Amino acid sequence: MLDLLREVVNIDSGSYDKTGVDAVGTRFQEFFDAHDISNWREPHEVFGDAIHASVGEPGTNEKPVLLMGHRDTVFPKGEVGRRPFSLEGNKAYGPGVADMKGGLVMNVFVAAAFKKFGGAPCPIKVLITSDEEIASPSSRPVIEREGRAARAVYNSEPGRPSGNVVTGRKGGVFMRFDIFGKAAHSGGNFAAGISAIGEMAHKIVAIHALTDLAKGVTLNVGLVSGGQSVNTTAPHAQGEIDMRYIQPADRKATLDAIEKIMATATVPGTTAKFEIKGEFAPVVETEISKAFFEGYQSAASDAGLAVSGEFSGGCADSGFTASVGTPTICGVGPVGANAHTVEEVLDVDSLVPRAQALALAILRTKVD
Repeated sequence: MLDLLREVVNIDSGSYDKTGVDAVGTRFQEFFDAHDISNWREPHEVFGDAIHASVGEPGTNEKPVLLMGHRDTVFPKGEVGRRPFSLEGNKAYGPGVADMKGGLVMNVFVAAAFKKFGGAPCPIKVLITSDEEIASPSSRPVIEREGRAARAVYNSEPGRPSGNVVTGRKGGVFMRFDIFGKAAHSGGNFAAGISAIGEMAHKIVAIHALTDLAKGVTLNVGLVSGGQSVNTTAPHAQGEIDMRYIQPADRKATLDAIEKIMATATVPGTTAKFEIKGEFAPVVETEISKAFFEGYQSAASDAGLAVSGEFSGGCADSGFTASVGTPTICGVGPVGANAHTVEEVLDVDSLVPRAQALALAILRTKVD
C-alpha cells in the first residue's frame, strides 16, 4: 500500500492539470490490470477522465456497493518537486497524501482483496474522479449517475483526526458577483462618478447579514477586487461568496435573498450581476443512512476501531450521492490531518485497520 501511495503522491495532480490527473488515473488502472480487475476510462476534454473499475459477476443486475474518491489536489504543478512523498515513523507526508490519495489506495486494495478471495454479497464498483477540489464540474453528473445505480456509497475522504467518520456535511455554493458603476476623476469631477466599490461595501454587509448560525447557514465574501486607480471613482468591482448550509430548503431561501440584494442598488446608478461558479450538495442524515452507519460502526469495532459519526462544515462529493437518495458515509479513509497545507499528514498505522473495517462492512451488506 505504501509503495502505491508513494507513486501516486509523487505525481502532481492539481485539479486543472489534466495531464497530471490522468497520469494518476493511469497508475491506478495499471494496478487494476495487475489484479485482473475490469476497468475503463470515461473521457473528458477539459478535466481528468473518470476511472471506473468493477469486481463482481459480469452482467449482474445486483446494485453494487460504490467505493468513491478523487485524485486531484489543491497544489500547483511543481509541488511534488518541492516536497515529495516522505515517511517519518508512522506518518506519511506529501501533496494529497491524506486528501485523498491514501483513501484511493485503500479502496483499490479492498477491491483487489475481494477479487482474489471473493465473498462479497454484491458487486463492488470503484470510482476515481478528477476535480473534487473545484466542486466537481465534470465529475458531478458521473457521481450522481453512479450513486443512483448503487445500493450504498463509501467515500474514502480522510478519517477525522479523532478517528471518526463523517455522517453529515454542509452543502456549499460558490458565487461570483460584479458591480458596475462609472469612472470619474475623484478630485476634479467627483460628482459625475458612481462608485462600484461603494456599492460593493453595502452588498457585502447585506450578504454577511444573511448568516444564521442557529440554522448552520453562513455567508462569507472571501475575495474582493475592483477600482481603476486611487484617484478614480471605481467603475467596477468584483467579489466571491462562499455560502454553506445544512438543510436543502435553506439553499433556495438564501439564494433568493442574494438575488434581491443584487437587484437593489444603494448607490444610485450602479448595477450588479452574480453567478454560481460551483456547488456541493449536503449530506443529510436519514433513518436509512443512520442504520447504514451503524453497520459500518459495528464492522469497524470488529476491526479494532472505535468509530463515531461526526458532522463537518466542509463539503465533499459524498453530498452528490446522498442527495440522490443513496445511503452514504464519508471520511472512511485512513486517518489524516492538515489537508490543503504543507503539513498534510497521513497516519500510516490506520491504513490496514480502516481497509479491514471497510471490507467487513461490505461483507455484511444486506442484499435484497
